[in-house]
Amino acid sequence: MRAPRAAPSFDFSRIMIDRRAFMLGSAATAGCWRRRATGYPGYAFVANSRERSVAVVDLTRFSVTRQIQLEADPTAVVACSRRHTVYALTAQNASIYEIDTADLKVKRKLLLGGTAVSMRLAADETSLWVLCRSPHLLVRVALDDARFAAASRLKLPAEPADFDLSRDGLFAAASFPETRTAALIDLAKPAVINVAAAGDDPRAVLLRSDGKQMLVANRRARMITVLDVKTGGTLVRLPLPVEPENLCVKADGGQVFITGTGMDAVVVVYPYWTEVAETVLAGKAPGAMAISTKPEYLFAANPESGDVTVLEVETRGVLAAVKVGQEPCYITFTPDDQYALVVNHGSGDLAVIRLATITQNGSQRRSRTAPLFTMVPVGVGPVSAAVVGV
Repeated sequence: MRAPRAAPSFDFSRIMIDRRAFMLGSAATAGCWRRRATGYPGYAFVANSRERSVAVVDLTRFSVTRQIQLEADPTAVVACSRRHTVYALTAQNASIYEIDTADLKVKRKLLLGGTAVSMRLAADETSLWVLCRSPHLLVRVALDDARFAAASRLKLPAEPADFDLSRDGLFAAASFPETRTAALIDLAKPAVINVAAAGDDPRAVLLRSDGKQMLVANRRARMITVLDVKTGGTLVRLPLPVEPENLCVKADGGQVFITGTGMDAVVVVYPYWTEVAETVLAGKAPGAMAISTKPEYLFAANPESGDVTVLEVETRGVLAAVKVGQEPCYITFTPDDQYALVVNHGSGDLAVIRLATITQNGSQRRSRTAPLFTMVPVGVGPVSAAVVGV
C-alpha cells in the first residue's frame, strides 16, 4: 500500500516578506499617483455663515492659511480676477467686504443698509450688483471707484427673490413672489422697463443667453414659465416633475439643469426649443449643481446622503458618486478644471475631488464610485466659495 503523500509545506516567512513587499509596492504606487496630482496656485475663499469669517484655503497645500474675521455672517463670496479681489456679502446688514488676495485682508467695506438677498459680478468685472430685500432695491457698486460706494440704487416694485444679469451686461431680470411677477431691468439707465405676470410662486430667474427670453421657476407649481423679454408675454409653461429650486446653465446656454423636491433626479430643459428634454436619476435628493468646462461634467450635490453625483453633460450618463461630507451645499472648480471643490455645510469642511479620477473611472466603466482627493476643515456652517489664482 502506497504511503500517504506528505502535505505540502509552506514557508510562512516568505509569505510575510512577499506581503510586505506587496504593501510597500502598493504604497509606492499610490505615492506616485499622488505626486502626479499638483495643487492649484491660488486660494479658495470659503464663507462661514455661523462664525463671521472667510476661510482662506491654500490650494497648493490644501490647508487653511488664514481666517478673515468679519462683523457679520457672510452668505456669499465672489471672485474678481481682474482686480485680484474677493467680495463677501453679509446679507443680514447688506454689507460688502472687499478682500485683497495678496495680503489676505479686508481692504474696503461698504454698508448698504437694510438686508440683502444676493449679489452678482458683472461680466466685465467693473461692477457688483446687489439685490436688496429691505428696502426693495437693486444696487450697483462701481468697483473701480476709489470711494467704494453705491453708484446707483434702483427702486424695485416689490420684495425680490432672485435676479440674473444678461451676458452683455445691458439688462437684468428679477422675480417677485408676492405679486407673482417678474421684471426686465435696463441696467444702463437703470430703470424697470417691463413687469410681466410670471405665474404662481416665481423664484429663480434666468435670462436666456441671447437675452430674448426669460425663464422663471415657479416653485410650488412645479413649472418653468418662459416669457418674451420684449413684450413680457408668456410663451409657454413647462410642467416639471420637481419643484425648481436649483438651476444650472451650460456654458453655451443651450441646456438648463434643474433640481428640487419631488424626485431624485436632474431635469434637463432646452431653453432655445422651450421644452423639457429629459429627466435623469442623480443620487438622493440632488440640490446645488455646477458644470466643469473641460471635461464637461455636471456635479450635483446630494445633501441627504452626503455625496456628489457626477454626470457627463453630453451623454447625461452617471459617471460616479463621491462621498464628500455632511450636507454638501455649494460646488465650484479651480480655473484649470483640475479640482472640484465641494462646500459641506453640515460638517464644516471643503471636499476636494480630482477630476482626473472621474475621467479615468468613467472611461473604464467598471465602478460608479470615485475617490476623494482630500478634505479641508474650514469653519462652522460654510455656504459658498470662490477661487482666485495667484
